[in-house]
Amino acid sequence: MEYTRLGKTGLEVSRLCLGCMNFGTEQPWMVHDREEGIAVIRRALDAGVNFLDTANVYSNGESEEIVGEAIEGYDREELVVATKVYGRMREGPNGRGLSRKHIVEQANASLDRLGLDYIDLYQIHRWDEHTPIEETLSALDHLVETGKVRYVGASTMAAWQFMKALHVSELEGYERFVTMQAEYNLVDRHEEANVLPLCRDQDVGVIPWSPLAGGFLAGKYERGEAPDHGRAAHDEFMEKRFTDESWAVLDAVREIAEREDASPTQVSLAWLLHREVVDAPIVGPRTIEHLEDNLGALDVELTDDDLARLEEPITPVWNPEIGDT
Repeated sequence: MEYTRLGKTGLEVSRLCLGCMNFGTEQPWMVHDREEGIAVIRRALDAGVNFLDTANVYSNGESEEIVGEAIEGYDREELVVATKVYGRMREGPNGRGLSRKHIVEQANASLDRLGLDYIDLYQIHRWDEHTPIEETLSALDHLVETGKVRYVGASTMAAWQFMKALHVSELEGYERFVTMQAEYNLVDRHEEANVLPLCRDQDVGVIPWSPLAGGFLAGKYERGEAPDHGRAAHDEFMEKRFTDESWAVLDAVREIAEREDASPTQVSLAWLLHREVVDAPIVGPRTIEHLEDNLGALDVELTDDDLARLEEPITPVWNPEIGDT
């Protein structure tokens, strides 16, 4: 396993982060068998992955519970456990958002489900237009001061919103966001025209979600065929990826994979690992076989010509509606 520093912190994390959204029962394409999910997580840990990402809203806390059970018996000092807050966790007032009340309550609930004394990286899942960013940052700062959280991060927002948060934290002396989770992969490159230049300028670590575009870059689907399996069979969000430009990218991925005796998954992840702004893509394997395929990306070397060929079909454009899931 390879390791890197998370953003400009001293925290060392594996170059691949294990995303745990797939472990739960909320959606048909998730891993409903709890023991199977635990087996995947433990195989990742045994392979040297020390960075795990989940969220309170994933299967309404079920993912956090599975992660908590899976990491029992492993060296806590080596693990970097990340989770998120924002989404609705119950009906009624204050059941969602980034108010001080909701953040503190949900941090405590996440700790209970994870079976931990502290969260390594606590992230706001989305921007909350109804709560002043000062209130949100103050609450996160309180969690750091009381030892319940080590670092704070953010996910999926406009660059101006993220810069506002960074400015307020500096102005008020609050804990600063050290990471940004952004949708980023070879066919979803809109963040190159939004938040990624800011992250580079501000030394913020980038941990991309959906690095395989929901399985599209793994080569699971074919032109002209209606998807009848995987996430695309259940999720309209996948439809945006079935474009001529995306298929052209996948053609290049497959050709390079064949030349390198690698899989499309490995080439697609290797492209992200070659991006200087990226710290650790968040992979979401549902089986040990998928996990082993993901891990193989660490051994794939791409030339400058390969990178240019993979990137040529798409010109990144920022659309605030993209990624709003």
